[in-house]
Amino acid sequence: MADKMTHQERVVASLKDEPVDRLTTYPIACGVSRRTVGDGTMLYRDWATDPKKFAAGFIQGQKTFDLDFTIGLMDLSVIAGDFGAHVRMDEQNTPFVDVPVIKSTEDYEKLQMPDPSKGRSGVIVEGTRLFSEALKTETITSGFLEGPLLSLTQCAGAEKVLMDLYNNPSAVHKALAVFTEYLREMVKRMGTAKPNACMWDYLWGSYSCLGDKEYHEFEGQHKYAGGLNELVRKEGMALAIHNCADLPHMDSQVKEMKPDVYTMAYYPLIPGSPSAKVCIEKGYADNCVLCGTIDPQGYVRWSKEKMEKVTMDLCHEVSTALCARGLKSKYCIASNCEVPPGVSIKLENIKAQVDAVKKYGQVVCK
Repeated sequence: MADKMTHQERVVASLKDEPVDRLTTYPIACGVSRRTVGDGTMLYRDWATDPKKFAAGFIQGQKTFDLDFTIGLMDLSVIAGDFGAHVRMDEQNTPFVDVPVIKSTEDYEKLQMPDPSKGRSGVIVEGTRLFSEALKTETITSGFLEGPLLSLTQCAGAEKVLMDLYNNPSAVHKALAVFTEYLREMVKRMGTAKPNACMWDYLWGSYSCLGDKEYHEFEGQHKYAGGLNELVRKEGMALAIHNCADLPHMDSQVKEMKPDVYTMAYYPLIPGSPSAKVCIEKGYADNCVLCGTIDPQGYVRWSKEKMEKVTMDLCHEVSTALCARGLKSKYCIASNCEVPPGVSIKLENIKAQVDAVKKYGQVVCK
């Protein structure tokens, strides 16, 4: 079915819960977008270290896949690397920290803020500026930053930090204050890049790891995240949050933080993991566009036909739940998390998801 609205018209209408020609869609196709450029052989490590190549992937990816959003996610080791952790850069897959910079309790207090214009932090800001300018009349763009607690766990290792929340909380707080100040500078720089939004990865808002008390103390809206969220809006950007945890703190991150867009994951084999239907029924889409919940591994493993069927079923689930809640359009058909960036990904499955939403994503309430 041919679209009757532009990408920007559709997203803006969805944010206002106005009628749309179809639901918005965004398979979180970030690193994999480099494969749409030229002959498709751009290496991940080149894409993730050169702002022009970083931007080129998103620009061509939008044109190839016909996406409603463009979200400038690089990977989750950007800030850790700039703070001194050793990052293993792979030719085709997501980089990761293999040598942490924080190895002892004393190291928490030795953290020094790097220059945010340098390293891969600088690449992200400049790359976001480039694709935001190129796509400013095409789609809704967003920068992407790791939240303070995620940045810290990337620098020290998750196990150490989660233990130190209890054993050495004052040291953890000192480190989080440093990361928060650094991220404030990054938000200001992201504001000058002029994306429509800035998305935070607040991964550790998960009941698998932290209870309400711990999350509120070490990141929540009334601690470090709140000031960062406020600054995003002050800098003229909409607020978006990504959390692909299995048991997310949705009351804290949706009802308290009040993002414009919230991308989430659903793990059907984990008891209590919230489906799209459940989240809509509980009111989380009342004032926020929810996004999800297609398994990222499906872009690797499934046939085009199965991707179309899964997407169709999700469109029907979401449409029925929205109508029952009295809503019109506050959901985006998206992947749980980033589409895997490696060469095993089937690019045709990304297009199959988008095409299926065009075909089945109409919300018609009786």
